[in-house]
Amino acid sequence: MKIPLRYSWRNLIVRKTTTLMTVLGIAITVFVLIASLALVDGLRKAFTSTGDPLQILALRKGSTSELASAVTPETFSQLQALPGIAEDANGAPLASLEMVTVINLPSPKLARGMNVTLRGLSRVGVDMRGAPLMQGRWFQAGQREVVVGKSISARYPDAAIGHRLNFGRGTWQVVGVMDGGDSALNSEIWGDVNQMSSDYNRQASLSSILVRATDPAAMARFIAAIGEDRSLGLSATSEKEYYAKQTSSGVLLEASGIFIAFIMAVGSSFAAMNTMYAAVARRGREIGTLRTLGFSRFQVMLSFMIESLLLASMAGIVGCIASLPLNYITTGIGNFATFSEIQFRFHVGLTTAIAGITFAMLLGLAGGFVPARAGAKKEILAALTEN
Repeated sequence: MKIPLRYSWRNLIVRKTTTLMTVLGIAITVFVLIASLALVDGLRKAFTSTGDPLQILALRKGSTSELASAVTPETFSQLQALPGIAEDANGAPLASLEMVTVINLPSPKLARGMNVTLRGLSRVGVDMRGAPLMQGRWFQAGQREVVVGKSISARYPDAAIGHRLNFGRGTWQVVGVMDGGDSALNSEIWGDVNQMSSDYNRQASLSSILVRATDPAAMARFIAAIGEDRSLGLSATSEKEYYAKQTSSGVLLEASGIFIAFIMAVGSSFAAMNTMYAAVARRGREIGTLRTLGFSRFQVMLSFMIESLLLASMAGIVGCIASLPLNYITTGIGNFATFSEIQFRFHVGLTTAIAGITFAMLLGLAGGFVPARAGAKKEILAALTEN
């Protein structure tokens, strides 16, 4: 014979005020944990959504980012001669020589503005990335025109179509807004590579080469060939892998969030423990009656543990529901690799929600075990004579 589940559920309803306060305390702790996980998950999604699985990014050997790399047009010509490069409809190789730097855009919220990534590329590079236009048109070769990501357009009033941005040797007109989906492309500004490299006096020293392979096997051979050819002085990796490595920007924030959640969890577990101790103290006669009816110490302890887990699971669900609006919040974080800001949305997914509820259940176990054990150890006669 087992103690029915409705017995534990009824006890929580009877003590509704205490139950509500404990649920809210644990739910806040769960919310903090989910928020930190959602931030890092959103950042990871932005980076992992960037890039094509068949595209290769070549940088100067030893460079960890496009910003720190330097490649020459001569090297680009040599690279184009390697086998395995895909071609467009006109038979031209899908390879793009690009320049990447960082500029500062004025922000109404920050006195010093915010750093954003500026990318000079050809129309081939634009086509390789496949980001559609939301508004306007693409920049024209040889013109001082730029297309901005939708996150930049939304956050910086001066980056709207028709406005002019001041960087390099003069002003550039915004002619379009592109939609990079959930990718990091939304945090970039694109313009003609020849015009931009001229403005920054970098015609002979650009940043990176983007190449599309014909198939996965050709991609692996292409990467190996770049690494073996010492005359190129390049290292290559898949575009997907390059962006995936940049999620390190959120590691510190994730660690900070988990640490704060852990500190709060200590207080929440004590709150759950106090709730269960109070339940045990007020229900001495019930415990004695259960033992008289033949329920074992283990069954009594299990009943109290189930009660604690029900309390914690309710708190976990409340914390998850409270965190759902985070999915509509866009934020930005400095990218340590590029020294520019990446804008992205929080992402509360199924895995994050499960982690939050599991965390709450662990708090329930930690807070309920000692009181449940103490209640189960009471002698029958002593329990029946309690006030």
